[in-house]
Amino acid sequence: MDPLQTKALNALEPYILLSKSATSPRAAADLVTQATSAPNTYVFAELLQTPNIQALRTAPAEYAVYLTLLEIFCWGTWSDYISSFMPRIPHLTPSISKAATPSLPPLTTPQSHKLRQLSLLSLSTTPTNLHYSYLQSAQQIPTIRALEDLIISSVYAGLLSAKLDTLAKRVDVSSVSPLRDLRPNSVPRMIAVLDEWDGRCVGVLEEIEDQVRDVRRNAAERRKRRVDGERALEVAMGEEEGREREKEREKEKGKAAGKRVAADGENVEAIDGQGVEEMELDEGLGRGGARNAKRGGGRFAGLGRRLG
Repeated sequence: MDPLQTKALNALEPYILLSKSATSPRAAADLVTQATSAPNTYVFAELLQTPNIQALRTAPAEYAVYLTLLEIFCWGTWSDYISSFMPRIPHLTPSISKAATPSLPPLTTPQSHKLRQLSLLSLSTTPTNLHYSYLQSAQQIPTIRALEDLIISSVYAGLLSAKLDTLAKRVDVSSVSPLRDLRPNSVPRMIAVLDEWDGRCVGVLEEIEDQVRDVRRNAAERRKRRVDGERALEVAMGEEEGREREKEREKEKGKAAGKRVAADGENVEAIDGQGVEEMELDEGLGRGGARNAKRGGGRFAGLGRRLG
């Protein structure tokens, strides 16, 4: 339960106990006045339901109006009070006047202030209308200063959380305490409102679920594309590495072939050089032999001549 609601119920508890002894209509009417004038009493349904207070419904009119007054404090507004206060004098401007003959009893200053505070809670259920002009008209407050004082006192009492926008002349309400009771026969309307709200929630949840499915599907597709891309990249890198290794092998083969060709060339050159040297040697020997043969032929010739 809300702490302020608990505090209000605790403040009302003594008057609920006193209602057991308020057996006469006058005593019950006086108890209504005391309870609605006391500080911190903002909920009255428990007092309204007590037998002696309900007995005012069949009491004389001068006392029965106190039951209607208590009902207004439970779920009504200042406008409800004013409309019931002088129904028999429509040509008069609605105002609190003891000289008039009201159908409801006049309010004391604490009662007037409290009823305006409770009315502000009910009016805050439609925050788009919380302009100064609207609130002044609904609460019959003549000046802006008096309206701002009422709002400030309600905020300090914990009845609502709000900020005053003095430039736009508007009240920005962020939260309201659960201190108003339900009007009679308002439960079916509340059920209809809740059913409508439930239908909107179901629709929103379905839209959210559809969006979640779309997000998951898109995420799965992105993940699949990423995995496929990574795999394709790995395959491409593997193929590139294979081509690089093939190129390296071709280079190595080319280098090895070049070395063999160079070695074969050196061997051929060596063989050719040796052949040239042998040919030169043979040629040298041939020339020297011929010369020696000429020389030797002369010596051997002389020897032959001597032997002969």
